[in-house]
This record gives sequence, C-alpha cells and structure tokens, in this order.
Amino acid sequence: MRLNREASRLKHFVRAALVAGLIQAAPMAWAADDPAAGTIARVYASFESALKESPKDVAARAATISGPVRESFDFAAMVRLAVGAKWKSFTPEQQATLTDAFGRYFTATYATRLAQAAGGKFTVKPQSDARGPNRVVQTEVANKDGDTSQIDFLLGPDNRVQDVYLNGNVSEVASLRGSFAEPLKAGGADALLTFMRDRTTGMLAAKPAP
Repeated sequence: MRLNREASRLKHFVRAALVAGLIQAAPMAWAADDPAAGTIARVYASFESALKESPKDVAARAATISGPVRESFDFAAMVRLAVGAKWKSFTPEQQATLTDAFGRYFTATYATRLAQAAGGKFTVKPQSDARGPNRVVQTEVANKDGDTSQIDFLLGPDNRVQDVYLNGNVSEVASLRGSFAEPLKAGGADALLTFMRDRTTGMLAAKPAP
C-alpha cells in the first residue's frame, strides 16, 4: 500500500511538473514563431550573408539582400508616406515607377550602411509588441567594437516593414521625406525619380574598400 501511495504521489508530481513546464515553455515557443520577428530575422540573415560573402563590395551586398528586403519591406507604403500629399497627384504609372526606383534606392542604401556592421552582430527580440493593428520588432545591432544601436521595425498586418526607427524614435520614413522634399519641389515625380536613380547608381558604383 505504501509503495502504491508513493508511486501515486510521484505520478502526480511528475504530471504537475510537466504541466508547469508546458505553461512556461508555451510563451517561448510562441515568441520563436512570431511572424513579425521572423520577418526581421530573415532580413538580418541576409545581411549577415552579404557581409560574409561580400564584406567590401556594395553592389554585391545589394544583390545578396535584394530578394529578402523586397519581400519583407512594403516599398509602396514607405514611398507613399515619404512623398506625402503629392503622391495622390501622380499618375498610376508614375507611382509604379517611383515605387520600383525606391526599392532599388532603399536596398542600395542598406547595402551601403552594412559596412558599419561588419564584424558585428544582429540580435532580434523574439516577441514583437502590438501597436494598434501593427507590430514593432525590437532589435540591436553591434559593430565589431561592441558599440550597439537599437533598431526597431514597424510592420503592418501583413508582417511587412513600413518604417524603421533608430534608437526608438528616429523614423526612416521621416528622414526620407526630408531627402525627397527638394527634388519634389523642383520637379515633382520626374525629379524625384532622377534623384533616386542617381543616388542608387552612385552607391552601387562605389569601389570596394581595399
């Protein structure tokens, strides 16, 4: 009888421990499967590959990250917000052309910036935070010297990036709006297209560092 009672107590203890373990493990499993965080993890994986394969060549880095960045960033939403109210005055053809040029410009920009992270580390918080219908994924980027920067990504309901924030408050889209203001004022859609194409060509033509 005593052995049966001990066996029964042990059984209940093990069952309770397993249940407790499952309760504690569930949030971690959910966090690891967070779609928004997964989007950024894939982008960062492409960044790491680009730095590993082509640490000194901007054009080669851009080619490596182009696919994942295009899949993960909502270029149409970003360029529309960066242009502002004038966007509605553009024809559908102009909007499509500007969106395509923006994607190339944005990718070249990030390929250029990656040089600052060479030898460093990208860390993604596994669980995103709700912001209305959107999600925010917090990340940290460290350079080879160990200096870190907080980079947060705002993703829409489709888990595609709509904005990027440096140190939690410096908006990428707001910065782009400032860069686009002069060409838009000077010549509207055509001038902005020229601006983005010229900047993209210049960045991709940069000679690899020795």
